[in-house]
Amino acid sequence: MKARYVSERLRRTADGVNGRITVLTGARQTGKTTLVRTCLSDYDYLSIEDPVAANGLCLLTAAQWRTLYPKAALDEVQKRPQLVESIKSVYDQWEEPRYILLGSSQLLLLNKVRESLAGRCTIEEIYPLTLPELETESADDEVGDSPWQTLLATGEMPVLHPVFLLDPRYAVKMRAWEHYQRWGGYPALTDERRTDDDRRQWLRDYVRTYLERDVRDLAAMQDLEPYSRLQQAMALQTGSLCNITSLATHIGMSATTVKRYLQYLELSYQTITLRPWERNEQRRLVKSPKVHYLDHGILQAVLGKQAMPGGAEFESLVVAELFKQARQVAPDARFYHLRTADGREVDLLVETQEGYYAFEIKLTEHVAATDARHFQVVADILDKPLLHAFVLSNDPVCQSFAPTVTALHAAQFMG
Repeated sequence: MKARYVSERLRRTADGVNGRITVLTGARQTGKTTLVRTCLSDYDYLSIEDPVAANGLCLLTAAQWRTLYPKAALDEVQKRPQLVESIKSVYDQWEEPRYILLGSSQLLLLNKVRESLAGRCTIEEIYPLTLPELETESADDEVGDSPWQTLLATGEMPVLHPVFLLDPRYAVKMRAWEHYQRWGGYPALTDERRTDDDRRQWLRDYVRTYLERDVRDLAAMQDLEPYSRLQQAMALQTGSLCNITSLATHIGMSATTVKRYLQYLELSYQTITLRPWERNEQRRLVKSPKVHYLDHGILQAVLGKQAMPGGAEFESLVVAELFKQARQVAPDARFYHLRTADGREVDLLVETQEGYYAFEIKLTEHVAATDARHFQVVADILDKPLLHAFVLSNDPVCQSFAPTVTALHAAQFMG
């Protein structure tokens, strides 16, 4: 089992004044259950997927909850949202009981939370493993901050080795990076007892289970084939501009249906959507969003591929990793893409309170100064300072093209 960054925060939250009800949500199989059972072993674990047990739990009064389950974790609680009302009732009557609500569906779970538990709960999200988590050997290890996380948390540029090979943790970081590029970040795939065939089968089963369970939970669909077509279309064009009208025509759906299905993909933690940055009205900016698959292993399973990432896929896996790590240390950071009508762009723009970080992502082992040519154009457009710009690639040499422009290996920056 790998260590998780959120472990210590979950313990502190569960024991703190704001942790009487904690909601832990994320994609299926990201380790929510294992995390709770490991970090909060004094909580009773209640699976709502067991229909007999769930029926019995739905009959309990608030007083019975307080007596029988003063500290409990309710897994897949979105399947019986009426239980949220019971937990709310306990919260309102007694201060001692504490509950963890776990669920895979952001839409069903968090909608119910917003309706019933507003001001009563703390929400934590868990994603597939990040590179620093993949680098750990056991659940007891400490997860260190990557240079990217250090920069976000402190605002200070970390010390970077001029050549990645000089990093004392080079071998560890590269082992995690190679696994991440091939299999993604789902914890089950780090089990060394699994063969490559086992991993491929696990990913295929995950995609099928996602369609049969999560999507039906979200949308109560009887016919999953149209949704599956959209899922494959988005996997094929991960990291590309998303034109709703064109996409709808291509897969034979209405634009309204496509928008709804894209929302389901995001709410179930399969994709992340980069909205276009568009606050400046002085230049014509492209308004279409970019959609990135959140996990490269799942993307490959959707497409039936067995290969290292291509250019757009490489961009997606880097954007996804930057996003996951940012959510751990700077959850308020906002992610955008920016492209002008004349084709000048940056792949990723991250907004913090102090300013912006810009990224170009290149699947190359040799970065040139021309790869950073659009950063100054973007800096002239922005409404806050461009704090630093990066070119992330597979080039092991760390280069400085300007005082605030750095090119380095993606694993050196994120590992």
